[in-house]
Amino acid sequence: MTVQFIQNNLGIVALAVLSAGMLLWPPISRKLSGVREVGVAEATQLMNHQDAIVLDVREESEFYSGHIAHSKHIPLGALSKRLGELEKFKGRAVVVSCRSGARSSRACGVLRKNGFEQVYNLAGGIIAWEQANMPVEKK
Repeated sequence: MTVQFIQNNLGIVALAVLSAGMLLWPPISRKLSGVREVGVAEATQLMNHQDAIVLDVREESEFYSGHIAHSKHIPLGALSKRLGELEKFKGRAVVVSCRSGARSSRACGVLRKNGFEQVYNLAGGIIAWEQANMPVEKK
């Protein structure tokens, strides 16, 4: 019965498998990249106890609508060209944030490929930061 259903609905089954793969790929990809995700509390500890810098990779309008205090702003699209601005921070922990954690995950990969070893993706991005009632700057 099950085999017959699959044969009769091959398109639907293929679509379901493809959808599942698309849902599972981001977390698998993050694990394979070697980038560590941290929550708001751990990110705060890194900033307070390990002098971590915060890199915000959102677009300019997003950044100025509210960002983590003292964060460095380099949009993801410009990161590869502006890596020189971060060179002096290679030995420090870097917490990367965006709106939800997707762009920052890609930015973490760029940083790792360019020799940054202590790179952390802020899980949930600025959305998680604000949901935890953490302060944001708007300027």
